[in-house]
Amino acid sequence: MLDDRDRRLLRRLQADPGQPMAELAEAVRLPLATCYARLERLQAQGVLKGQRMEIAWAALGYSVQVSLRITLDKTDPRAFDEFIAAAREVPEVTEIQTFLGRVDTRLAVIARGMAHYQEVYRDRILTLPHIADIEALMHVASIKNHETLPI
Repeated sequence: MLDDRDRRLLRRLQADPGQPMAELAEAVRLPLATCYARLERLQAQGVLKGQRMEIAWAALGYSVQVSLRITLDKTDPRAFDEFIAAAREVPEVTEIQTFLGRVDTRLAVIARGMAHYQEVYRDRILTLPHIADIEALMHVASIKNHETLPI
């Protein structure tokens, strides 16, 4: 599926997704038109899903990050759907994941400080439907935070 040129392109994109196209083409030793065509093909194949910008929440005053591991009361067959729909409406929830196992979901929550977090937790999280148990993990440091793959 991927040849060496595709792999070179992907490695360079992982290292610097915002680099100018001319710089990318030169780095992987491809004519600019060929580089564009290969990227379009990789997008069409679903290998590339697009580009994104990452927001530095701390720079905007959100200094608290908490991971909430939530177990749902699954006696209601609509528990997952109703919980997720309600959690999506909480502006401070930046990520929702679901799992198989003891923990059903994980919410990534940001806040401006501990007082703000307590307000979000009390007024928005604890009011979400079907919660049986919550475990809060306070974020201390990011040790590894990238999505690069060995290509």
